[in-house]
Amino acid sequence: MTKKLKMKNTIAIILLNSVGFCAFSQTVDEAQIDKIISRMSVEEKVGQMTNMTLATIAYEKDGTVMIDQTKLKEAIATYHIGSYQNVLNHAYSIKEWHQLLDTIQSVTLRLEKHKIPSLYCIDAVHGTTYTKGSTLFPHNLAMAATRNLDLATLGGQVTALETRATGIRYNFSPVLDVGRQPLWPRFAETFGEDTYLVKTMGLATIKGYQGTNLKSTSSVAACMKHFMGYSVPASGRDRAPAYISDIQLREYFLPPFREAVLAGTKTVMVNSAEINGIPVHSNHYLLTDVLRTELGFKGVVITDWEDVKKLVERHQTAQTYKEAVFQSVTAGIDLCIVPMDYDFTKNLIALVKEGRISEERINVSVKRILMMKMELGLFDHPYVEQAAKSQLGKPEYRNNTLEAAREAITLLKNEGNILPLAKNKKVLVLGPTANSKTSLNGCWSYTWQGQDASYFDVKDLSILNAIKEKVSGEVRYVTQKEYESNPLLANQFDYIVACIGEDSYAETPGNIKDLELPSDQKELVKTLARYGKPVIMVLVEGRPRIVRDIEPLCPGILMGYWPGPQGGTAIADVLFGDVNPSGKLPFTYPRNSGDILTYDHKLLDEAVEVQSPYSYRYEFTPQWQFGHGLSYTSFSYENLKISSDTLRGNAILKISITVKNTGNRAGKEAVELYSRDVFASITPPVKRLRKFTKINLEAGAAQEIVFELSAADLSFVNKDLKWVTEEGDFEVQVGGLKKTFYYK
Repeated sequence: MTKKLKMKNTIAIILLNSVGFCAFSQTVDEAQIDKIISRMSVEEKVGQMTNMTLATIAYEKDGTVMIDQTKLKEAIATYHIGSYQNVLNHAYSIKEWHQLLDTIQSVTLRLEKHKIPSLYCIDAVHGTTYTKGSTLFPHNLAMAATRNLDLATLGGQVTALETRATGIRYNFSPVLDVGRQPLWPRFAETFGEDTYLVKTMGLATIKGYQGTNLKSTSSVAACMKHFMGYSVPASGRDRAPAYISDIQLREYFLPPFREAVLAGTKTVMVNSAEINGIPVHSNHYLLTDVLRTELGFKGVVITDWEDVKKLVERHQTAQTYKEAVFQSVTAGIDLCIVPMDYDFTKNLIALVKEGRISEERINVSVKRILMMKMELGLFDHPYVEQAAKSQLGKPEYRNNTLEAAREAITLLKNEGNILPLAKNKKVLVLGPTANSKTSLNGCWSYTWQGQDASYFDVKDLSILNAIKEKVSGEVRYVTQKEYESNPLLANQFDYIVACIGEDSYAETPGNIKDLELPSDQKELVKTLARYGKPVIMVLVEGRPRIVRDIEPLCPGILMGYWPGPQGGTAIADVLFGDVNPSGKLPFTYPRNSGDILTYDHKLLDEAVEVQSPYSYRYEFTPQWQFGHGLSYTSFSYENLKISSDTLRGNAILKISITVKNTGNRAGKEAVELYSRDVFASITPPVKRLRKFTKINLEAGAAQEIVFELSAADLSFVNKDLKWVTEEGDFEVQVGGLKKTFYYK
């Protein structure tokens, strides 16, 4: 049947397709908050809207963080600062954190007239980043490869427990940016390129962070970031401009935030960059019309680092800092990460006293901030909760992060079933990531850039040392320089494991000009391949680096991502068959640096015109497709069925498939359901991921999976910027099998 495009046959989707978990409700004494605000001066209110970095009130002495009492008293008594964040240089011990936080709180409660407690914030983005002895998990990109929502929630729960043990109750995480520009140096912090995957994995993580009661010592306030469109800069560089159509903004980038709002996420951090020439920090339409009015967000909107000041310095949309403050606060900012001086505070006070910003507007932001402090239990228990201290570094957390790393590892190639490798053979190990813990952990790992390995647990193994523990035969590691001086060394070994990719980096220091691997790494693989011994390539990287010219030389290839402290062990487990790999790519791995297409591209993206004779052909040839990932067993997909050939109105369509493990060992499989709109009023993508689940099957076992689809699951944003599902034909695909139904 042909799709009819007349508007009378189009229905608007008015029910949001909520996934994950229900928003929790929590009682807050609003009357008490209103009473406090009524007694506060403008200066005190603006202080609550100001967030300072630790460096403004502290210093290091002999490697230990110390509070500067004079500066702290000035911050509180003169500027009434209500919150702080960050570290000076590196992670602190739990004892240092407790002393630091209790000192800030005791001075605050002594000097703050209204006894409003201080709030401390931290970037605990893949574990409790800045506490010694804490547990780090794989980065979000790797977590997305697991396709395991339970693992995402577990990672969030462990992070919340350890962050609360540290004494901190507010976490600047998770990243809900949809990673559709792999050059972007924060790509590893995303859950990949697909909106549904980002939405579901992000919500599972938030569930782990916030739980059902923020006063609990097992919970922290989450921060969905970065609202929105941050992840697709045109240049690929961090904090660079993006150019996004309204349709794309709403269909691809808004849904994760929409769902997080529905789920009760307490705060949102703003995109540091700009969209279509308008800095998001001064974008009233996005921060107020969309976020507040349309989505109904009730929580705290916080800036990113120094981004109000950058309206003057970088965006050049404000001539003065005072004007920048006016733009951002009137746009919808509640809390500003200043973070180094009091100019924001001074300027905002002046704007209120001049009448350019009303005190009522300030009251709205202050109430949101104080309500969050109350929800976190700070008014009842402002000091470090000693009962939470034992939650740091429990032995089972290491098993949790190891399991996450094991499920993330993605087998990209296994020519001739070269993998798994035999443990009694001789193995030569080379490459810049082979004996590196920093490349396993990536950024935000006890230091911002994650490049100081001295903070990592000595019990955590590099890939090299994990292989040594696994293999009974000889294992030798040589540097690239040592190998180049004796390339015939390769002849002495049965297997060669080449560990290549990227070291850690965070934000702007990770900017690159193209996705090509460094030439010396490619030459190493080419040289190794000349000696006829199997070369197994292990990719440890925060984004896809081009391997087009060396992929044919390697019969086995593993994708490790930034798998965290247990990544070395997990990679060795997969290499030698103790773990059956089950990871699936959360992005399309490009073949060429200039040919970047996401899996859900438009058909026209594939079209190639041939002029003589005039014709079309279609090409989509990435290195590996989104969702690709091999196993040491095999799975068959059979009996794809749909409950009806017509989906009507708001009914539910059931799609069933039988998945069977046809190999000789147990294995986990991510079962994914895709849909395709055959015709639409807006050119449809070739397919979209709509549902997924992960199952574990013993050899020979089979399981029927049932997915449910509604009209909302099939909807898109039309030319009027409305979510609609249009009448007509749709195709569903699971495991290569397809069925068509009609939506009426």
